Amino acid sequence: MAEILDILVSAAFWTAVLRIASPYILGTLGELVCERAGVLNLGIEGIMVLGAMTGWMTVYQGGGLWVGVLAACTAGALLGLLHALLTVPLGLSQHVAGIGVTLLGSSLSYFTYRLVLPQASTPPTIEPFQPLPLPGLLAQTPLTYLAVALVGLVAYVLYRTPLGLAVRTVGENPAAVEAQGLSVTGLRIGAVVAGSALMGLAGAFLTLSAFNAFFFNMINGRGWICIALVVFASWRPGKALLGAVLFAAFDAFQLRLQQVAGGALPYQLFLMLPYLLSIAALVLMSRRAAYPRALMIPYRKGER
Repeated sequence: MAEILDILVSAAFWTAVLRIASPYILGTLGELVCERAGVLNLGIEGIMVLGAMTGWMTVYQGGGLWVGVLAACTAGALLGLLHALLTVPLGLSQHVAGIGVTLLGSSLSYFTYRLVLPQASTPPTIEPFQPLPLPGLLAQTPLTYLAVALVGLVAYVLYRTPLGLAVRTVGENPAAVEAQGLSVTGLRIGAVVAGSALMGLAGAFLTLSAFNAFFFNMINGRGWICIALVVFASWRPGKALLGAVLFAAFDAFQLRLQQVAGGALPYQLFLMLPYLLSIAALVLMSRRAAYPRALMIPYRKGER
């Protein structure tokens, strides 16, 4: 018990938690923005893969780190635009279009990687973002500070600006938005593009901040976890931050718990722990979740 308490109160543990949580924060915010506007974006996994590869490839080819971040956001926004065009004006199935975007983003990433580096047996490395200690805070890379700051920014835009009110309303009652002379199609497309840019940034965090290379399967289901975290958060940015940190804490804790156990239990049990605890938390929170009423419902102008 004392060893467990030592883990929970150590600065190294919470430093790792924030680092692990950062891509979940960014990806969850991106999915939240999409769903608030009434569009489920199952393309998040492929968008994160493409963002990771694009950001890393940009830096590897000589661009700066922040240029790589911009490139990753742009790649994510472009895939998001494709998803939005398929699901909003055309009204196609958001599930099918999202899975298609995931397959496209993943395949395009791997194809581009092999096209540029056909002979690479091991992933080439870059110089990633370095930790930047701030007074009174744990040392983190700039992208972690950006992820936390974006929580406040997204919350402010959604709840304190006319644009945010329009985005929330278009996910609840698009007919009311149309009655005010606003474009339901434009708002939904804009939200999906902006949310997908955040997903691309989430992928770039892994190659430009957490690691220093791009390798296949590095996203490893993080996009799907972000979708679950949106439900856990009841579509609220502040609770999304809490959910991401909670999942990261479970993950960081199981890694250290394996060391404490010293091989007494199979390591697979520890790997399951964060997912089991997250499922339990998701079940408890989702029972009271009020999802956007127009989520996944196509809207055509003039229809009631």
